[in-house]
Amino acid sequence: MREFDYYIFIDYFENFIGYNIIEKGKIRALLPKLSRFKHYNNAENKKLYLKNIKKTIKRENIRSYFYKIKILRTSKKMQIYLDVLEFLKKHLNCIVFISVDNNEYDNFEKLVEIVNNEKTKVVKESSLKKGTFEYQLSLIIDNLLNIERIKSK
Repeated sequence: MREFDYYIFIDYFENFIGYNIIEKGKIRALLPKLSRFKHYNNAENKKLYLKNIKKTIKRENIRSYFYKIKILRTSKKMQIYLDVLEFLKKHLNCIVFISVDNNEYDNFEKLVEIVNNEKTKVVKESSLKKGTFEYQLSLIIDNLLNIERIKSK
């Protein structure tokens, strides 16, 4: 398996799109703190689940493990893409793994090819295997988007 220097997860839910970037060196310390995380849509009591995840994120200081996290309304999707492309441009010598929501995959992959084709691997979110650390890390942005969505109501 190829080792990556950075992992980027881009996801969207309803009116929000977001991404997070984590260095490979911080993943090992973060993974044990994610045992309670699952996809929001799979939670039985969604309101209680989000309340508990929000507390976990704050208590375990989950955000501090990330190089960057950003969530915006979907109308600002291009700003999210530009941020990620700028990151790739600044880190040309790094090998980067990017997981993108299935609906955004084709367009985003074309953008990445323009900036950094050889050192970046772009995959569909649905291709992440349940139980892998990549899947666990993708749950963070999934849950943060849902927390933001509930907060904005």
